[in-house]
Amino acid sequence: MTTTSTPASEPLTRQASHRVSQSVFDGSRLRVVLLVDVYDGAQQQFLETYEQLRSHVESVPGHISEQLCQSIENPSQWLITSEWESAPPFLDWVSSEEHVRMVKPLHSCVRDTRSLRFHVVRETSGQEAAETGKGDLQASPRIGDGVIRHALTFTVKPGSEAAVAELLADYGSPEPQVDDTTRLCRTSLFMHGNRVVRAIEVRGDLLAALHHVARQPEVRAVEEAINPYLEQHRDLGDPESARVFYTRAALPAVHHVTAGREEPHAERHALYYPARPGCGMRLARLLAQQDEAAADDPRNPVLCSTIFQRDDVVVRLIDVRGGLDAADPAPALGLPDAARAAELTTLPTGSGADAAGSQDGELARLLEHARMDLVTDRRAPDA
Repeated sequence: MTTTSTPASEPLTRQASHRVSQSVFDGSRLRVVLLVDVYDGAQQQFLETYEQLRSHVESVPGHISEQLCQSIENPSQWLITSEWESAPPFLDWVSSEEHVRMVKPLHSCVRDTRSLRFHVVRETSGQEAAETGKGDLQASPRIGDGVIRHALTFTVKPGSEAAVAELLADYGSPEPQVDDTTRLCRTSLFMHGNRVVRAIEVRGDLLAALHHVARQPEVRAVEEAINPYLEQHRDLGDPESARVFYTRAALPAVHHVTAGREEPHAERHALYYPARPGCGMRLARLLAQQDEAAADDPRNPVLCSTIFQRDDVVVRLIDVRGGLDAADPAPALGLPDAARAAELTTLPTGSGADAAGSQDGELARLLEHARMDLVTDRRAPDA
């Protein structure tokens, strides 16, 4: 069974589907809030460095406005807010190497930062933005399940994959309870060639959970053990090196959809879609469209799907009824046909059909190439 789709360039439906709890593709304006704690005495240095960054970000496509505020109670606390036409251009900018390079001077004068991102749902005076075509308001609130989803990805040196997989599979699980309001629910780790993807699910505060995990002795030991195998050097004992590494490794969730059907024996799988240069966001949008369209079909083997995307790295985490091998290849792969796969990805494609002339046969072959190897999948009790 193959499916059809709307063109990948079109936004998802303006009326939010009740199946979708998270998406960056509805065309809504985005408000980004950055809380900054500046070292005592470094306020002037911070302001001057910020001015250089601000003058550049004003020219970034999709950027609408920027505002810098200083606390009236504590001069070490600052607030940066920016507004964007929609989430995709912001995500493209914040994940770029140019952004990593430009914010680096801020690190010497900043003790801590916290980034929050919101779609604009309602406002009292939005006429100017609406009249100038600077994005829309989110049509209706999304109803989530209380779970925050995030992933990290990095590559290891070719030839070291087996050693890395063994290290990552063999460590004690960290304590799931972070604090009174935050709990680790699930950690799923996959590999595809020399690429590692670690996806986590958290209830509560994602940042608190990430810090909690990083402090666990068993996790620190594993991170140190895999350091020699990494393609990108890092020193987690050096705050600047660790910050740059985790900034580049961040793989944010851009879309989550559920079919609303519980299956206790569903299998978790991850698929890796290496996008053609510049096509990562477009590919993620197409996958989101396909998953959203299929969510109401009771024959759909995919019970839920989370799409992660950064630059040209796209990963789709799915829970599948009956297992991936028995699934219909079109909804399992999330792509409508081999031609679209060839257009947007570097997955090896043939003529668009197998020897028997079957489009499904070609999609099944693509599914096998995209399939990631499971390293570990750990769920906290009562998660």
